[in-house]
Amino acid sequence: MPLAGLAAACSGNLSALDPAGPAAEAIALLWWVMLIASVVLLALVMTLFLLTLLRPGFGSSVPARRWIVLGGLVLPLPLLTVLVLYSFVQGEALLGNAGETTPMRIDALGRQWIWEFSYVDLPEVAPSAGVLHIPAGRPVDIHVTSADVVHGFWIPRLGGKIDAIPGHTTTIRLFANHKGVFGGVCAEYCGRGHAAMTFVVHAHDPDDYIAVMRMAPERRDGGETP
Repeated sequence: MPLAGLAAACSGNLSALDPAGPAAEAIALLWWVMLIASVVLLALVMTLFLLTLLRPGFGSSVPARRWIVLGGLVLPLPLLTVLVLYSFVQGEALLGNAGETTPMRIDALGRQWIWEFSYVDLPEVAPSAGVLHIPAGRPVDIHVTSADVVHGFWIPRLGGKIDAIPGHTTTIRLFANHKGVFGGVCAEYCGRGHAAMTFVVHAHDPDDYIAVMRMAPERRDGGETP
């Protein structure tokens, strides 16, 4: 039961530990590796601590300066070095290599307290508010900016966070492994309506995407599919 509860806590529409895309998978894997490394380091420190309690005089022959060097530098440094190098490797996955597929462009505008999305590659399609439509299995570049204050654009199951800054455009590449519905939030406190500044992401089957986008906005943004 405890393991089942732990697994359930790691899933959900806004769980970064339940990835549905390569960038989110890299983030989740890095989180697990860092968790395991921190547990190992804690176990080493606690072992030394318990030895000093259970075996009086343990380590008394070692000078205090050497304890500081060995315990403060030698013990954690190799583990931290490996973690830093590993994070660099995993960070490459966040760049979102598009391969031979040209990424689709969608503009995201944050304003207090809603997200508006414009489909640049589909100029005939009306923008949507609070609902983002993307094709599954294809890279999508989200160009993010803000109309007022700094917001934070984040779809936990598809990728990392990126700031929406007034007068500046930032870009994040997303990729959904499969069709589905995912949650998005503003990850930067932006005022009294911040908690309600959420949005929904619909990842559609690539063969259905164009048909869905040509629907009337009230049907399309309601998540209906052909």
